[in-house]
Formats: sequence, C-alpha cells, structure tokens
Amino acid sequence: MVGRIFNKPENSTMYWKELLRQMNQIGVESVPIIAMVAMFIGAVTAVQFAYQIQDFLVPLYYVGFIVRDSMIIEMAPTVSCMILAGKVGSNIASELGNMRITSQIDAMEIMGINTPGYLLGTKIVAALITIPALIVVAAFVGIIGGMLATVLSDISTLQEYERGLRAFFVPFNVRLMLTKGVVFSLLLSTVSCYQGYHVEGGAIEIGQASTRAVVFSNILILIADYFIAFTLLK
Repeated sequence: MVGRIFNKPENSTMYWKELLRQMNQIGVESVPIIAMVAMFIGAVTAVQFAYQIQDFLVPLYYVGFIVRDSMIIEMAPTVSCMILAGKVGSNIASELGNMRITSQIDAMEIMGINTPGYLLGTKIVAALITIPALIVVAAFVGIIGGMLATVLSDISTLQEYERGLRAFFVPFNVRLMLTKGVVFSLLLSTVSCYQGYHVEGGAIEIGQASTRAVVFSNILILIADYFIAFTLLK
C-alpha cells in the first residue's frame, strides 16, 4: 500500500488541491482542541509541581523549568498525537471506509486514478507537515498555561517563571520533540488510512475500523515513544 502511495501522480494539480484540503482538515481544524488541552496540561503540571516542592528547599523558578521540559519532551508530542489519533485518525478511517463501501474508490480506480496516492498519500503527507507544527503550538501554549496558572495563583512571580524557562535549556530536547512528532504522525496516519481503505461490509464495519485505527495508533505511539526515548536519551 505504501509503495503505491508514492507513485508519480497523474495530475499534480489535483493532488495539490487535495493536499491543501487535508492540511486544513488535519491541521488547522485541530488547533482549538490541541491548544485547549495543552493549556490545561501546562497549568496542571505547574500547580502540581509547585505543590510537591512547597515543603522542600527547591527554588520556585524550577516550576518554569519543569513545565518547559515536560511539555517539550513528553506532553506536547505524545498527548497531542494521542488526541489527534482520536480526532483525525477516526475521521480518516471512517471517511475512507464510507468511500470503500459505497464503491467510490472502485469508481476512481476504473477511471485510472491511483487511489492510494490520491486518497492516502495526500493524507499522510498532510499529517507529516501539520502535526509537527501542531506539537510546536501545543508546547508553546502549554508553557503559557503554566505561566498563567503560577502567576494568577500567586505561586510564583512572572520573573521567577521566566527564569525557570531560561534555566538549563537543552536544544536537543526540541529536536527530540520534532522527531517524535514526525514518527507519531506517520504512525497514526498510515494506520488510519490502512484501516479505512480495507474496510469490507457496511456501517458496523466502518465503526469497527475507526475504533481499531484509534486503538492501534495509540498503542503504536506509546511503543514508539518508549523506543525513541530509550534510543536517543540513553
């Protein structure tokens, strides 16, 4: 299936329009939910860490440091992609499954269209472009959420939080975040495309394919998360 996806397109303009549509559907339409979740994750991380260190001689600026690194290394890429597996993955699987059982894919193939390239390839490429960008947005919004939570709750001052954001910064963590983003987006998009493209039956089977797409994607994301961390952080 993946081999057929990357065949040379018959009509580049048609593929380009579909790619832009998928980028809007996968990326732009997912910004609100990703931003909302990241905001509260950053806020909760800040409040809980401040609570844990309140009886110890740990400087308060460490709250900013912990929020920054936890969002960049783990929370933004992993949690965001698990949420997108539910939102984007199930949508991809159900859309392709509906096209399969209504014979729309068969009709395209009769017309000579490379359906894996047109229907699946555009979705996978769009995911590879937009999901890492969504992860960057999630990391930024999560850090802002932690700042708002600490300042508005009088846990620490804005200056202390900013000091923590600047302390002990390791640029490699950003590369790790983007690496996870690319791998996770490839996993959730290919799994969802495969499940939807190969649906057989009716409406019940479409629902089952959507469920499998979400479950398998989340499991593979967690497994990949472990192996990436084990390989790059040891």
